[in-house]
Amino acid sequence: MSLKDKNILIGMCGGIAAYKVCELIRLLVKCGSNVKVIMTKNAKKFITPLTVQTLSQNRVYLDTFESEHYYDIEHISLTNWADIMVVAPATANIIGKFANGIADDLLSTTFLAFNKPVLIVPAMNSNMFENRIVQANIQKLKQSGVAILDPDAGFLACGVYGKGRYPENHRIVVEIERILEKKDLEGKNVLITAGPTREYLDPVRFISNRSSGKMGFALAEEAYKRGAKVTLISGPVNIQTYASIEIINVETASQMYDVVKRIKDEHDILIFSAAVADFRPKDFKSTKIKKDQLENFYIELEKNPDILRYAGETKKNGQIIVGFSAETENIVENSQKKLYEKNADLIVANNVLQEGAGFDVDTNIVTLVSKDKIIELPKLSKKEVASKIFDFIVDYLCKK
Repeated sequence: MSLKDKNILIGMCGGIAAYKVCELIRLLVKCGSNVKVIMTKNAKKFITPLTVQTLSQNRVYLDTFESEHYYDIEHISLTNWADIMVVAPATANIIGKFANGIADDLLSTTFLAFNKPVLIVPAMNSNMFENRIVQANIQKLKQSGVAILDPDAGFLACGVYGKGRYPENHRIVVEIERILEKKDLEGKNVLITAGPTREYLDPVRFISNRSSGKMGFALAEEAYKRGAKVTLISGPVNIQTYASIEIINVETASQMYDVVKRIKDEHDILIFSAAVADFRPKDFKSTKIKKDQLENFYIELEKNPDILRYAGETKKNGQIIVGFSAETENIVENSQKKLYEKNADLIVANNVLQEGAGFDVDTNIVTLVSKDKIIELPKLSKKEVASKIFDFIVDYLCKK
């Protein structure tokens, strides 16, 4: 889901976390979103409207009756303009107003008029957040269809450790994308493998490859935003995701194979984007190999389990199997062969020698190869490639 050209209305309340919302505004503008902000009277005590106006590149809305134009009823015009309303930080006070239909300022009045998606981001002292009245108000809003993003646990401004901390802004952006995204994977369980594997020679040396895991993580986030329950089996990577997905960390191909065997039947769509090592050292040395042992030293290799082949051979009725093919020549021919040999439904192929494709970059150039369709995609971000792959899965494979 791209936030480019989306109209996002932010309601900023008077909490210490208000300063963090400035970064949220910056991130959304960077995504190409149009951002307008309503600030409550107390929010102005933490952040100046000029700061918010500069970051959003739009006028800041402060009072129900401030408009110079009598015909511009702002809580209605803002509702008509926005695609989503994000209230951050949401104080106990505004949550209570929203839950009980109180409309005594511009933000609460706009909320009652707003008939589109709303995301509320509570941030407050942990005792306040856990107060039964506040929790009852939160549950009331959830039952009304309002999305609530749970706060993080951590050290709070008051000096105590507890739940109530304003979450990472990247996490909020992911939730906005999820809310606005089509839910064509609702009810689906999706299994994805990502990253490289490591095959150890001794406790400190291993055979691996250049995979960063970025493609697999992009696929996992895309599936999450489209409503799926996602399990990601990841080799060693240096990536943080802000999506609410289950991550199972492994190192070796055998470990990844064992996890896939254990849980694959629980999933409807299985995507094998990990760069799994084809071979592993036959002998593992339990102590570090010394330099004086390296004369005439050689490594004897043996085959690792073929995870994609196993998934294809044991495919349940209705399961969709997607594999990846990193090639350097004969891209389509090799991928078609792989498609049939592994009993897959789709192979995502790319030439890793092309600039901007393959390992350890933020873009990819792929060809989608199925049994009766071949679609070549231009260079796209891996996030965009993930979207195209799921479009193909939902629009074509799921309907067969």
